[in-house]
Amino acid sequence: MKPHWQGVFPAVTTQLKKDGSLDLHGTARHVEALLHSGVTGVIMLGSLGENQSLDPDEKRRVIEATVKAVDGRVPVLSGVAETSAVAACRYVRDCEKLGADGFMLMPSMVYKSPDPRETLVYFRAVAKATGLPIMIYNNPISYGNDITPEMFAALADQKNFVALKESSGNTRRITDLHNTVGDRYAIFTGVDDLALECAIIGIDGWVAGVGLAFPRENQSFWELTRRGEWGKAREIYRWFTPLLHLDTHPKFVQYIKLAVQECGLGSEWVRAPRLPLVGEERKQILKIIRDGIARRPRIPSRK
Repeated sequence: MKPHWQGVFPAVTTQLKKDGSLDLHGTARHVEALLHSGVTGVIMLGSLGENQSLDPDEKRRVIEATVKAVDGRVPVLSGVAETSAVAACRYVRDCEKLGADGFMLMPSMVYKSPDPRETLVYFRAVAKATGLPIMIYNNPISYGNDITPEMFAALADQKNFVALKESSGNTRRITDLHNTVGDRYAIFTGVDDLALECAIIGIDGWVAGVGLAFPRENQSFWELTRRGEWGKAREIYRWFTPLLHLDTHPKFVQYIKLAVQECGLGSEWVRAPRLPLVGEERKQILKIIRDGIARRPRIPSRK
């Protein structure tokens, strides 16, 4: 089966104003910069997009504005992180009407389910509520629900499950998935500082985070892996890795938004209960970001 989606699909931040209200113009401006870098899709309202901190109406406004800004140039996906199956089904139906091209489906945010049956039933219910394609998001570290290769095999008969985002932090999973489900799904990595390792093992795409601040470098690195130019890819990766580590901390939203701000592509404002960085932590993260900016490799401009 040919992958439905492939390439870099950044998990875009939801740009906010200092008072915490939506900055839809700022979000659209950032998406435009990402498109110019060569990404092949955008994912709005994932974890990095602060999905769980936004009101239902705000989420729909973000999708509506992004669909309008992208204007069909690449697929626009929305994260689905509702607390109930009813709310998730309602959300995907609404986004389909707003023009979204697909979804990234997370487990229900209610609790850490010890029962795989509950996760599978929930995913199937959401998939049946829409005809659009879906990427399933596995992040047991953050959400406590591990979607194993065997569970992906059990879901393979649901045709609109077309991709999976593997964020367990265990690169062995990539090969286990290939061995268990073959090419049934497009496999994306969702852990920035494992992107090279996963690319070598064999993936179809990357749901990128820190690349939001460094889109040209991120895209150039990805394209080097596609061409098998591993020496050049390693060179960029070694520069990139201190920055990519920002994606794997509980404050990854604040860290990446601060990087986006330092690179002139947006602002650092986050939705409470998150707060902007202060004190020594802010100094340390700014040093990592500014060192990366000072040492960033020369990347030819895309025509």
